[in-house]
Amino acid sequence: MPTRTASATWKGGFEGQGEFRGQTGLAGQYNFRSRFENGAGSNPEELLAAAEAACFSMALAFTLAKERHDPTSVETTADCSVEKQGEGWKITRILVRTRVAVAGVDEAKFQAMARATLEGCPVSTALKGNVQLDLDAQLV
Repeated sequence: MPTRTASATWKGGFEGQGEFRGQTGLAGQYNFRSRFENGAGSNPEELLAAAEAACFSMALAFTLAKERHDPTSVETTADCSVEKQGEGWKITRILVRTRVAVAGVDEAKFQAMARATLEGCPVSTALKGNVQLDLDAQLV
């Protein structure tokens, strides 16, 4: 498996600004306001949420397909929360919401597969023990 690379640059102090770039062209800018307020730009939490949503969607599709239930679609959003704790900040929770169109899977089996996927996808396992991962999975 290849190693993926990204880089980031920050210029200035507290009120500075930064840019990030991934090897495939993913890029954006970030600053204090985009991270801790609602200012324009991206932030590390958004990137982490995107990574979790993408990883989970792909892993759940694979899990369903292994059980001979090819999904029509797996649409996932992830909300990544950062909170002030003591003198610093901590990413505390990611809520994963997925809506899946798939035939032939009963609700209980689907919920078990979704939960197992959340426990086992690579991004989730990297976060396990550090960030609370919650799941809202629904068949549509």
